[in-house]
Amino acid sequence: MKRKVTTERLPILLWLDNLEDEAMEQARNLANLPFAFRHIAVMADAHVGYGMPIGGVLATEGTVIPNGVGVDIGCGMCAVQTDLQELSHEQLKDIHRTLQQVVPLGFKHHRRPKNAELMPPLPGRLDLADLPVVAAEFDSARRQLGTLGGGNHFMEIQQGSDGHIWLMVHSGSRNLGYQVAGSYNKLAIRLADKKAARIVPSKWQLDYLTLDSEEGERYVREMTYCVEFAKANRREMMRMMQEVVTDVGGGGNFGPAIDVAHNYAAMEQHFGREVCVHRKGAIRAGLDEHGIIPGSQGSSSYIVRGLGNADSFSSCSHGAGRVMGRKQAQRRLDLEEELRKLKRRNVVHGMRGRKDLDEAPGAYKDITEVMANQQDLVTIEVELQPLAVVKG
Repeated sequence: MKRKVTTERLPILLWLDNLEDEAMEQARNLANLPFAFRHIAVMADAHVGYGMPIGGVLATEGTVIPNGVGVDIGCGMCAVQTDLQELSHEQLKDIHRTLQQVVPLGFKHHRRPKNAELMPPLPGRLDLADLPVVAAEFDSARRQLGTLGGGNHFMEIQQGSDGHIWLMVHSGSRNLGYQVAGSYNKLAIRLADKKAARIVPSKWQLDYLTLDSEEGERYVREMTYCVEFAKANRREMMRMMQEVVTDVGGGGNFGPAIDVAHNYAAMEQHFGREVCVHRKGAIRAGLDEHGIIPGSQGSSSYIVRGLGNADSFSSCSHGAGRVMGRKQAQRRLDLEEELRKLKRRNVVHGMRGRKDLDEAPGAYKDITEVMANQQDLVTIEVELQPLAVVKG
């Protein structure tokens, strides 16, 4: 931990030296929620989000906050070690080109729906009627299973410090999670507006649902399904990546998948209490638990092992974190300089014009500094260097 703020109802623990003013204000709002528990944890990659900072960890009692999870429910990382030790530059270009053809990117979906058996099973004795938003989006979601999406989502081929080639996917729950998030955030706002007095100011964008209410129970069911859908989405893309890499590079033996989500809420035990832990742009880093912390497309990523630090609610950063917004990056960054960064590392990439600068290396924080700031949260097991990256 780098510093502690004690001016609010609850302390704010920060794993970075400098946090932008707007993100700090959001952290203060979290600390003043009447149902927030113990303290607020702000990870080393934190930056401003919607309602809650990206890189924020919030524990609550009896409540869940849709904006504390975010719109891309279950977004996360999947990484697999291969039995390959190297790939030529020509092979990497071939893999890059083929992945762009076989995996739908951006707003594109599969023309035909995936087999319904690939969709996550419904828990317990529930049926789709118990998940109304998921039910409405179910057929559409089958076309989105195994699609990357846009923004900072990527598929990457990497060289590991362990001597192996690794495959990595970053994606989430696509439109399914977006619809669930939007529906229940609007519901939380409507319920708050009906009360005689608001407990949480509307300008904080942190309206909540109580966990023992019908609405809260329904949101948790649908949110949990979206987390599982996001995982299934990553696994399907990883399957496609493995097929392409096998066809181009040979090999064909793959290690077990490491899969972690970084936008979700879950009931956990912390400091002797059962609380609802919201991780928005943060991953769980329990003792000896494997995690994935990606850098930018021009910097290292890491396979890590958690240290179970209680002060972070057993959490760590989910990546490097943005140092500037997307439009700001497109305005301010120098295209030629960003291209030189990727060329120096010999990365096969798809950055071509100014519109692509929102995902340029310069738009992100220094991942080595982020990792140095959280040595009390995780230990590094494998450092991964980018070889080829497909962006959404």
